[in-house]
Amino acid sequence: MNPIIRVKNLNRKFEYFYKNPGLKNSIRNLFKQEKLFKDAVKDISFEIQEGEFVGFVGPNGAGKTTTLKMLSGILTPTSGEATVLGCVPSERKSEYKKQFALVMGQKNQLWWDLPAIESFILNQKIYEIKKEDFEKRLNELVDLLNAKNIIYKQVRKLSLGERMKCELIAALLHNPKVLFLDEPTIGLDVVAQKNIRDFLKKYNHDKKTTIILTSHYMDDIAELCKRIIVINSGKIIYDGSMDNLVQKYAPHKIITVFFDEEVSENDLTLFGEVHKFKKLRAVLSVPRSEVKEKAIQILSSNLPVRDIEIGEDDVNSIIRNIFVS
Repeated sequence: MNPIIRVKNLNRKFEYFYKNPGLKNSIRNLFKQEKLFKDAVKDISFEIQEGEFVGFVGPNGAGKTTTLKMLSGILTPTSGEATVLGCVPSERKSEYKKQFALVMGQKNQLWWDLPAIESFILNQKIYEIKKEDFEKRLNELVDLLNAKNIIYKQVRKLSLGERMKCELIAALLHNPKVLFLDEPTIGLDVVAQKNIRDFLKKYNHDKKTTIILTSHYMDDIAELCKRIIVINSGKIIYDGSMDNLVQKYAPHKIITVFFDEEVSENDLTLFGEVHKFKKLRAVLSVPRSEVKEKAIQILSSNLPVRDIEIGEDDVNSIIRNIFVS
């Protein structure tokens, strides 16, 4: 099967000038400037198949947005190769522009002073969408996002969650085969985040659209993406499933123990590392290979155990461990 997205040895270097503060240095810089370079993306390679929903994860400045901008044609790679749907994004051909969409949570593509519907109609003209197709897709997207009552309001008067719904509608009207999402839930409350996640999950399932998602909200990644690419300092340091990520970077499981009576924290150190302790509740970290044995020991002990739960460390902690290791 041919991949929808193919990236091979992709690099992007930015140049900038160093300047010391002060008037004297400003005058000096008029005649002589020290040029510096930053490698935003360093020799990355990956392939993505049709219909995949891939999480692109990394700290600020890791190279996530730079990569999406190269894949969407906004930036030209310094070196390396990138093809999407058989097209070279940096060539910016109309054939390619009509097959992908980019949504950036911190950028606004809608006309600020006009109702969102006006931007939708403009996109219809730009992408040359037939009237019947436009109306059908618009109604479908409005229903899926429960946005019927907001598309006729000025964009400036919409909440963040409402605006993001309209941003998604605008991006999907031309039925793109590839969707790039850069922090689409940034700043949204938990209810709005869940609404957007539910929509994206259903849309990906129904339309088989290939999606790359960047997000600092690990709930987005964990719920939507079966595959994760982790990038740090411009380099890919992990590419695989969420399950394998947990196995590789979380060698411990979490055992939460509830008690009927108060116990001493010292009584629990025999079973694992105590992370949290309140006299009627304790959270222990236990090596994966010892979880079953330790759970049996806890239940067989003389401690007044009421209940026990075994779970994984949260995804935020796992990702954080990758970057500090």
